[in-house]
Amino acid sequence: IHHSGFLVETDRSRLFFFFLGGPLPELAPDKDLVVFASHRHADHFSPEIFKLAQTHPRIRFVLSDDIWQNRVPEEQNCHTEFVDPGKVLRLPEGGGICITAFKSTDEGVAFMVEADGKVIYHAGDLNNWRWNGEPLDWNNNMSVNYKRELEKIHTAGFRPHVAMVPLDGRQEEHFCLGLADFMEIVGADTVFPMHFWEDYSLIEAFRQLDCAKEYRDKIADIRQKGQSFRL
Repeated sequence: IHHSGFLVETDRSRLFFFFLGGPLPELAPDKDLVVFASHRHADHFSPEIFKLAQTHPRIRFVLSDDIWQNRVPEEQNCHTEFVDPGKVLRLPEGGGICITAFKSTDEGVAFMVEADGKVIYHAGDLNNWRWNGEPLDWNNNMSVNYKRELEKIHTAGFRPHVAMVPLDGRQEEHFCLGLADFMEIVGADTVFPMHFWEDYSLIEAFRQLDCAKEYRDKIADIRQKGQSFRL
């Protein structure tokens, strides 16, 4: 939808990750809607999401526990679940949805969602955040911590059908590391780059790297806000 925002629709549910503007498709109330927010940063969480409850009665909010509970309207407390790293949450919505939270290398969590026989991963800000200008030991610890979390995902037996993973040009030559590590250690049938601040050229730049040659055809070709894909 925009930045790190995606709407994933399965046979019995809609999974809505981080709506912060952009073209929102019409959400008919015929399916359960689960709305996710991975952490409190302004590009991943806004209280505006709770307005969806006005038009969608079958709704549940799943928030990282670093988001203050007083950000949730009182009338939505009964529809809101908080998760911390390592938590497994099972919801009755959509015929049964299982959510496993993994620890971010920044704030909050990443989500692994099992719904309708599909496995959907949204990284939030779980990424290999190496930056020019940071001390070498800081950057090396970042890489170690990121790969350790990916190994947890792999060891748990998750192989996502769909994954949404950061590809951030602000990292300069390091922009590719997080997505490359993810595809090497965990993998996915289709991966959607995100968090690229509307610089769509980064997707093709990543696709042309040698490290991506084994999975170029699995990288979604996102070119505009609100683009739809049928998988």
